[in-house]
Amino acid sequence: MSAFELDQVQVVLDDVRVLDDVSCVLDAQRIAVVGENGSGKSTFARLVGGLIPPSGGRIRVLGLDPVKQAKELRRRIAFVFSNPDAQIIMPTVAEDVAFSLRSQRLGTDESTRRVREALEHFGLADLADRPAHSLSGGQKQLLALCGAFVRRPELVIADEPTAYLDARHSRRVADHLFADLGHRLLLVTHDLELARRCDVALHFADGRLVSVGPAATVVPEYEASLV
Repeated sequence: MSAFELDQVQVVLDDVRVLDDVSCVLDAQRIAVVGENGSGKSTFARLVGGLIPPSGGRIRVLGLDPVKQAKELRRRIAFVFSNPDAQIIMPTVAEDVAFSLRSQRLGTDESTRRVREALEHFGLADLADRPAHSLSGGQKQLLALCGAFVRRPELVIADEPTAYLDARHSRRVADHLFADLGHRLLLVTHDLELARRCDVALHFADGRLVSVGPAATVVPEYEASLV
């Protein structure tokens, strides 16, 4: 069974067809989604993550129907967005990471251990008691990643996760996303160097999937089209 199966999928929002006739079957570990602003990239990511339903066609993600099996899909995936403030909920860094585990119903000791290990892995252990919203932008994005990965998801959907970061934090965030932790990665990005690190790339234009194939081929072709 492939990780992603879409057959003639459409998305209509406010009477506008945002995605049209998207069909693909993918089983790659790391997938980049590229295209210009308004091409449908973020809509595709939200569709795959079950945040918006298809208006037509058939979609399966990790073998699940994102609409009928939304609860199970949410348990197996995690999101990282460009603005980490939208994902930070609890007062302190450690509390925010622990909040990500609330649905897993772990014992106190196991939850505490998982949070401690995640904070150490993402270089946030010394900030555990710091007010979460007092962190720098780069630290906040690392916290968003920490909250995503502490759940040990099968699929991480990252929508422009380095868009507002300096070079140092962009590199740190990217290294965590591409680390071999057993997860699949769906990466929406304008950073074509990051896109090249993926196995497969999807190129969207005007709501249509115009190209899909090895990132080493699709990304340079997309880049050339921008000249």
